[in-house]
Amino acid sequence: AAYLRQWMYGSFRIGVYSNLLEKAQLKNIAQGRDKHDVPFVRKLLMGCTSGAIGSFVGTPSEIALVRMSNDAKLPLDQRRNYSNAIDCIGRIAKEEGALNLWRGAAPTVARATLLSACLLGITSEIKMKLSRSGYFGKDGSAFHGLPVMFVSTLCSSFCANVVANPFDVVKSRMQNMPIAADGSAAYSSMVDCFLKSIRSEGIFVLWYGFTPGFVKLAPYTVICLTLADKVTRAMTGKDAL
Repeated sequence: AAYLRQWMYGSFRIGVYSNLLEKAQLKNIAQGRDKHDVPFVRKLLMGCTSGAIGSFVGTPSEIALVRMSNDAKLPLDQRRNYSNAIDCIGRIAKEEGALNLWRGAAPTVARATLLSACLLGITSEIKMKLSRSGYFGKDGSAFHGLPVMFVSTLCSSFCANVVANPFDVVKSRMQNMPIAADGSAAYSSMVDCFLKSIRSEGIFVLWYGFTPGFVKLAPYTVICLTLADKVTRAMTGKDAL
């Protein structure tokens, strides 16, 4: 389930972002400007776009991952006992309706939009600033550019976790809420889940699990974006970020 999610969402958003960034850089070159002169706000918007599209496409695999991860926590008589991600997606479509594969899509897409804006846009911006600073060698080339990527991705991971954690809380609650026989549920929408959670548990409920979330996100971001950038550079001669 985790592999399917990364294949459908993780790789997709990086590819879309890289394509959008390259087009912006080529436009700068055609206009006689520095190709790296892409406004930070535009980078954030590129991250939003790539995250939203990738997340919507990957929502079924996201639900499968959440369902399978939490199945063991349920009482024996309530467990769904999915055999694999494909079985999970197929059974949800058959037993609950195909549209339920996008249950919680609103918070999932909202989270991915903001997460990708931070991870990709901030990484690109910090990478550019550090490369130009001179502290990491000419154009950030010291040690093959690895220190620049490490600092850039670590900073973007922290920012992304601050912004995305509230949506993680809401997304998990909506995707795991039981549906009664009459079709009623604990939350009617993303906003309803936000408000009910805050009323019953306080504003800081939105950042429950922040530390483990950052510990999980930071290594993934550092490794994934560094590999994406370096492999793209090696194969095409261009930067991915």
